[in-house]
Amino acid sequence: MINNERRIDRRHLFRVGGVGGLAVAGLAGQSVANPPAQAAEPADRDVVLVGANPGIQLFDGENVTAYASAWRVDWSPYGRGTALVLWYDGKIRLYGEDPKLAHWVCQDFTRHFPEVEGLPWPDPIYRRTPARVSIDLAHGLRASASDLRLRIADVRDQRSFTTDDFGLGGVPHSLHLVLGPAFDADITLRGRCVPGSIQTGGSPERPTSSAFVTEAEVWRV
Repeated sequence: MINNERRIDRRHLFRVGGVGGLAVAGLAGQSVANPPAQAAEPADRDVVLVGANPGIQLFDGENVTAYASAWRVDWSPYGRGTALVLWYDGKIRLYGEDPKLAHWVCQDFTRHFPEVEGLPWPDPIYRRTPARVSIDLAHGLRASASDLRLRIADVRDQRSFTTDDFGLGGVPHSLHLVLGPAFDADITLRGRCVPGSIQTGGSPERPTSSAFVTEAEVWRV
């Protein structure tokens, strides 16, 4: 169970962050006012990943039942490729054809996201298999690998988000992306829908959702 007072997920950051991103202070337990000494100044940071990372967070009431992270990496120090990460039932399931790339996005990125803060994070159960990731900012996501299927639909908006204070493992990262919050999504594992539903809100002019697609995603550190 997530402590509801501390849970700050990316749909809230995307809603309030805007350009500049100082509204994300306190993200994932990191203090923006006191960044680690090893953090480079934003202007001096190097690009470490270019691609896209849609996500689906499911809830039963206020409890997180599952979180799925789909990665399409167009460039990184580990090359390019795709991977799917699923947190469900206390387990981490990881799918991808390149084990180094898959473990990198899983352990250096997804495990530090606010959506999974407070959840148990054991060693991933890795399955070496092709991960297919198809992203459309107007329509949603279709992703699959072995026994896992991800679907995002009914995208309600397209807007940009930028911050220099996205904490990953204690180190602030710079992040820029284009976001599409969506009002329909599901996760299917071994032919069965994973329990839970997405949370949506906001306004017609600025909708928010725990399911979203992204594009033009650039991480710097």
